[in-house]
Amino acid sequence: MDNVTETLTDGLRRQDRQAQQQTLQMFGEMVFSQIARIVTRHEDVEEVYQDVFLKVFRNIATFDARKASLATWVSRIAYHESLNFVQRVERKTLRAEGGVLKVEDISDEDVDLTLQQPDKRTVLLLEKALERLPPEEQALVTMFYYEDRSLKEIAYITDSIPSTVGSQLCRIRKKLYKTIKDMQQ
Repeated sequence: MDNVTETLTDGLRRQDRQAQQQTLQMFGEMVFSQIARIVTRHEDVEEVYQDVFLKVFRNIATFDARKASLATWVSRIAYHESLNFVQRVERKTLRAEGGVLKVEDISDEDVDLTLQQPDKRTVLLLEKALERLPPEEQALVTMFYYEDRSLKEIAYITDSIPSTVGSQLCRIRKKLYKTIKDMQQ
């Protein structure tokens, strides 16, 4: 753990207001963006945002720098708070129409060819397909592809293991491919 993180963590453990403010400044934008990708209404995002930082400040004693960075630990809290909120309030489900193509019948090569170098129309369809995923799957895609987090970091955040996260991402890519193909018909 670097000196800045150690000083900040010590301040948070003492419930120092300046350390809390610095934490909000350092991680606020990241947390807000992460929540907004999972929780759809702006008012709800703000509510979850507040809950996340209250939990960070109350549970700082459980932070272990040997397991993850402070940013990853905060992200883990944001992820779980967002999913808990969605499960309580929104209850989103996958809304893809049933088609002839089954997810398990899709090869990795088909997915790679479609999603590696998409044209403009495919990008628009991909964005729509992403919206149809359950919040947990949207969060995995966001962390891996948009935030460039490693499988190890995502596993820590989601209470999983890296190989499981990799398998989930593979299934999600196939599900996106299927959804795009269904929308093209």
